[in-house]
Amino acid sequence: MPYTHGHAESVLRSHRMRTVGNSAAYLLPYMRPDHRVLDVGAGPATITADLAGLVRDVVAVEIDEEAAAIARAGLAERGVVNAEVLVGDVHDLDLATHTFDVVHAHQVLQHVADPVVALREMARVTRPAGVVGVRDSDYTAFAWYPRLPGLDRWLELYLAAARANGGEPAAGRHLLAWAHAAGLYDVTASSTTWCFATPESRAWWGGMWADRVTGSALADQLVDQGHATREELGEIADAWLGWAAHPDGWLSIPHGELVITVP
Repeated sequence: MPYTHGHAESVLRSHRMRTVGNSAAYLLPYMRPDHRVLDVGAGPATITADLAGLVRDVVAVEIDEEAAAIARAGLAERGVVNAEVLVGDVHDLDLATHTFDVVHAHQVLQHVADPVVALREMARVTRPAGVVGVRDSDYTAFAWYPRLPGLDRWLELYLAAARANGGEPAAGRHLLAWAHAAGLYDVTASSTTWCFATPESRAWWGGMWADRVTGSALADQLVDQGHATREELGEIADAWLGWAAHPDGWLSIPHGELVITVP
């Protein structure tokens, strides 16, 4: 299935802000220096690189060679030598059973065709008593102020595009149910948020989305499928910039998190 966001520079700009500290802190108590970790959906590998600094070695998996090359470049830029990047499908990993101490996926299950199968496969490659950690946002629970019509329209369009691609943009609230459906019941569930409310963070987030909504795979899909015109996407970009410039601008993004102990 297609990746809704694509790999435009504006998308990578967003993904490069992700670290273990702001995106996987819930998993830190389960990490040990002698661990072997699988990172599913590494993106530009900022989280992967952080994980590699905490454990013995890391294997990252990306869906195709284009995405894998981006991850490899990210690791090389940071001088990481104890991580490798493979191409694979989380629904059917070409990896041995019980291979990893920790398996991690950030913002992945919202984009896959069958998150239940993906979780079963992630658990399969985890050793007994090891853990699977997953974290996904819930787009339908995004909250912002001021409530600009252009941003309401942005969310409507994003949800339509993600679901047309076979994903579930409200994944955060579904994680626990998906784990149970996968036969995984030793689960600790939690939630955390990203908040953008300072002038600097609003300028970064609003500017990034202004670029993404006009110049990314998402923009092309919305136009090609007749959901929006380029002119309308330009108006939505202006709404993001207007929100970013507003002195009272505030945005909260909730995330569901699971730590699954594998039997």
